[in-house]
Amino acid sequence: MSILLLGGSPQLPSSSSRLLLHIGEQLALQGHSYAKLHVRDLPARALLLADYDDAAIARAVRAVADADAIVIATPIYKASYTGLLKAFLDLLPQDGLAGKLVLPLATGGGHAHTLALDYALRPVLHALGAKQVFTSIYANAQQLAWHEEGGLSLDAPIADRVQAGIEELSTGLFVLQGQRPPAPAEIPHPVRSLQDQPYAPHYQAA
Repeated sequence: MSILLLGGSPQLPSSSSRLLLHIGEQLALQGHSYAKLHVRDLPARALLLADYDDAAIARAVRAVADADAIVIATPIYKASYTGLLKAFLDLLPQDGLAGKLVLPLATGGGHAHTLALDYALRPVLHALGAKQVFTSIYANAQQLAWHEEGGLSLDAPIADRVQAGIEELSTGLFVLQGQRPPAPAEIPHPVRSLQDQPYAPHYQAA
C-alpha cells in the first residue's frame, strides 16, 4: 500500500520537510512504500488559478488519489497551516481524501501553536472525507536538530510522539491490507536517518 508524503512548506529544506521525510523513512523500514510531493515545486500560476489542465497539477492531484495514506506536513504561520498548502488542498475534489489514512504534522517556533493543527487543519481533512485522521504531531524548533553528518535528531518527548504516530499509521495500513502488523522485534531500527538527498523537485519512491 502506498503513502504520499505531502509537504506544505514554502522553503526547502525546512524543519517540517525534514520531519516529514524522517517519518517516511521510518515507514519504509516497516515495509511501506512512499512517494513525495512538495507543493512548492508545483507551477505557481497553475496552482493559484486551479488550472487542472496543467500536467504537473494533474499529476499531483492524481498522486493524492492513488495513495492509501497521506502524511501531511506544514509549518505554522499566524496560527494556521500555510497558504501554499491550502491552495493545493483546494484543488482536491470534495471527497479527495475518502478512504485514506492521514497523519498530520506541523512545526513552529514555540509551544503557542501546539493546537493549530487540530483547530485549523484537522477540520479540513475531515471535510475532504479522510477515513481516519491520526493524532496530530507538533514539534517546535527546540525539539528538532539537523546535523549534516547524522541527519535529523529529535528530543525524547517528540521522538516518542513521532514513533507512536508511525506505529498507528503503519498498523492502520496493514489492517487495510488485511495483513497482520509485524511484531516490534521484526522491524529493523536504523542507525541514523536521512542520509540521501531528499529535496529533489519530483516524486520519488522509497
